[in-house]
Amino acid sequence: MEGTIFQYDFIVKGLLGALFASITAGFAGTYIVTRKMVFLSGGITHASFGGIGIGYYAGINPVAGAAVFGVLSALGIEYLSINHRIREDSAIGILWAFGMATGIIFIYLTPGYSPNLMSYLFGSILTVTNADIIALGIMSVIFFIYFGVFYRTILYTSFDESFARTYSSGVDAFKYVTTSLIALTIVLNIRMAGVILVLSLLTLPPNIAMLFTRKYSLIILVSILTGFAGTASGYVISYFAGIPVGATIIFTLVIMWIIAKGITMLMLSGFSNLNPDCDRKQ
Repeated sequence: MEGTIFQYDFIVKGLLGALFASITAGFAGTYIVTRKMVFLSGGITHASFGGIGIGYYAGINPVAGAAVFGVLSALGIEYLSINHRIREDSAIGILWAFGMATGIIFIYLTPGYSPNLMSYLFGSILTVTNADIIALGIMSVIFFIYFGVFYRTILYTSFDESFARTYSSGVDAFKYVTTSLIALTIVLNIRMAGVILVLSLLTLPPNIAMLFTRKYSLIILVSILTGFAGTASGYVISYFAGIPVGATIIFTLVIMWIIAKGITMLMLSGFSNLNPDCDRKQ
């Protein structure tokens, strides 16, 4: 592949990362959007920044610190929500602010050279490592197995939690596990899009998919395909344009959403024109 962008190792790593990121984001994002828990996921995303700061200060892998911090934050929010100890939006807001503040403080206290936070805040193709790709690959396999085994419980919980409790007695435990997997997905995708933009990577593809289908399994599939198309295109565009990759990915996905929205509106308009009596039956 000499003479092409694929001769560069970091490009190949980035595209592999984009593939696995799209798979994990497709599964997790569909659950997030259908359960209307986007704000909760935003809280987990920003709270995980505290783990990044602690990781830098302690001299350990910042992603590992973010994973621990993110999972604990997710479990805490879910616990408070289930037990009604505090309003969910209040708990999310508190952890959101606490995580960001903790991260900034510990990074400031870290001796020596202050680390470059741009790669964590906005993502960078240069930071994708073999370990990141392996971790995302493992998480992709976990999601395939988890959703395959618990598909009905996930489906019922996403759309009607009260009915899900009549179907299964372990809904609370299931929610804890699923929220933890989402937290790990968010942390692992920070390398792709950054703390600031990773939530969009999880929510835009499912919203595009839901313009065309309401079947849960198809939403997941279309989310994965859309996510990879947007992520891979974003990487290529950022390479040639010399602009930040995380922002380019999200910009590309937003453009795809606008185009998809326009297509659905044209389809509905065409259907209305073919059936003029529909407007009169009111």
